[in-house]
Amino acid sequence: MTREELEHIIRASGDITDQYEFVIIGSQSMLGPVRNPEEVFLVSMEADIYPLLAPELADKIDGAIGEGSQFHQAHGYYAQGVGPDTATLPKDWMQRVHRVQNRNTNDRVGYCLDVLDLFLAKAAAGREKDREFCMALFEHSYVTPAQVLKLVPTMPVDDMAQRTLRATIRRWAKAVRDAGHNVPEE
Repeated sequence: MTREELEHIIRASGDITDQYEFVIIGSQSMLGPVRNPEEVFLVSMEADIYPLLAPELADKIDGAIGEGSQFHQAHGYYAQGVGPDTATLPKDWMQRVHRVQNRNTNDRVGYCLDVLDLFLAKAAAGREKDREFCMALFEHSYVTPAQVLKLVPTMPVDDMAQRTLRATIRRWAKAVRDAGHNVPEE
């Protein structure tokens, strides 16, 4: 998915829900802070999105422009209507969002996660695709271990989960270093 395609999803979501502000989480939220990321970050054809002030309308987005819809068939990408609880995010994530708003969004606003918050959400989810994404964020120097480790205490998980998260982050950073990439130590 490209930045222009994400802007199209924001515009279409606004048309469907009659809402003005949307939150984009998941991998495609990277298109907010990084307009043209490397190919490894563009493989997903879905954008996880919900209306900021009316998250219950996410189902309307999913039904109209979701996977398998006419929109998806026509454009090759789609929206997945999600909710605010879909991702586990640091407590102050909303203070770091990147605003996507222009003529292509019909002046609707898409708030995209900062790469630090995106990394932590993916690390907390812990799926194989999340591990690969986070390691690529290290590899391409979008985040450093020190930056993400500093935010771990703000994650809304218990102490044990925070310890596990810190160990996971360190393990991934070491693996990227061991593969020959310049990832700074903590």
